Parts: sequence; structure tokens; C-alpha cells
Amino acid sequence: MMVGIYDWFGYDISIKDRYKLIKEAGFDTVMLWWSEGFNRGNDYQSSVQYALDAGLFIENIHTPVQDQNNLSLDNLAGERVILCYLQCIKDCLEFHIPTMVIHLPNDKYPINELGMKRVERITNQAEEFNVNVAFENLENIHNLALVLNHNNSKKIGFCYDCCHHANYAITNDLLGKYGKRLMALHLHDNGGQRKQHQLPFSGSVDWPMVMQKIVLTDYKGATTLEPMNWGYENLSIQGFLSSAYSKAKELDNWRNCLYN
Repeated sequence: MMVGIYDWFGYDISIKDRYKLIKEAGFDTVMLWWSEGFNRGNDYQSSVQYALDAGLFIENIHTPVQDQNNLSLDNLAGERVILCYLQCIKDCLEFHIPTMVIHLPNDKYPINELGMKRVERITNQAEEFNVNVAFENLENIHNLALVLNHNNSKKIGFCYDCCHHANYAITNDLLGKYGKRLMALHLHDNGGQRKQHQLPFSGSVDWPMVMQKIVLTDYKGATTLEPMNWGYENLSIQGFLSSAYSKAKELDNWRNCLYN
């Protein structure tokens, strides 16, 4: 199987060199942060060609998250967030990217009838443009269930984040419920001061259980990490990527052994 990593993990380095180093570390695939937020800059779309030139497969884009809780608002803020998601679907079509990841609102912002109609707009455009839309688990388990249990489209699925699962909903069998609709993986650990986005084996995530559950879904996509360099600032970018790759390969080898 392939191994991948989220691209915007820290370090001040040119975009072109970033993808070269990701590939040189051994990674096969990359997930792209798709906005100018988090100091990404307004040239984020240029990352597509740089990644391809480096020999990386673009697994998915992560849509903006700053306005995620506005999905159900009957105002300009609500309309702005749905237009953003619809534009991301168009971008996936334009740049030949198969999948995009969306954060549904946190559960303290329940999705109402208007929010569900907006999800229907996302679904219709995803089907028209043949783009997968994967909704990620965070502190949104009720909203996630509402959307996935009421939407049977083959273009609508699940992005499994193991660290968010461990931190927010560990007793909820998310992969058991939605694993057959799995479209993306975010693998990271909950060590460090922020309790998230750490390299595997540095926190309390139960990795043997996580990988076994993933295997049971029959998901064939890449084993993909979503770390940040929080707490690893003493490492060079090459050192960080080397460590990330070795841990990704270890998890991927577990998957291979469990499959066989």
C-alpha cells in the first residue's frame, strides 16, 4: 500500500522544496490544505503542480475550517460557507483531485433543515462532478450521524481521524458504523501540549486497535498521517519527515500483515 502525509505540517520552506522533501522522505501521496489560511498564502493552488512534479499522488484536499460552524445559518455567513464548499468541488474537478474533506459543525451548532438542504447541494454537485466528499469526525458526532445516516450517495463518505476519535468519542464505534464509506484517513497521536497532531506512538491512541478496525473496513487507500511539527521544532524538516515516514510505514506494515 501507499503512505501519505498532510502537506502543511509546519516549517518555513518554499512550496516547491516542500514537496521535493516529502517525496525524498519516501512518501507516495499527499493531502493538500486548500485555502490561504494558517499562513498558507494565496498561492495554495500552485501546490498541485509542485506535488505532481515531485512525483506525488494528490489524495485529497482539506477544505477551509474557519467557518465550519456556520453551515445552518440563514445569513450571508451561512451562504458563504456553502459557496466555499461548492467551489472546492469545482476545484477538485479542475485539478483532477478525487476527494475533498469537510468539517461539519460542532455538535453545539446542530444542523437544521437549512443545513441539510445545503448538504444536499453539496451532494448534488459532488455527483455531477464525480468528486468524493468525506466528512471528518471531530466534536461533531451527532451532526456526522445526521448527515451520513440520511445520505446514501456514493459520493458522500467518511474521513476517519483517529486522534479526534480518541479525544472526543472513544466509546463510539465510528469505523464500525461508517467504515464501509471510508474515503480518507487522518492518522496522528494525542501526545504533546495540544493533545493532537503528534507523530504516531507519542500519545495514547491505541494503534493496534485502530489499524485492525481500518483493515476490517476493507479500505484500500493510503496510510496517511496528519501531524504537525508542534513539539518537534528541534528537528529539521528532513528529520521530521524521516521520522514521520518510518512511523507511517510501520502502521502500513501492520495493515498489510492484518490483511494477509
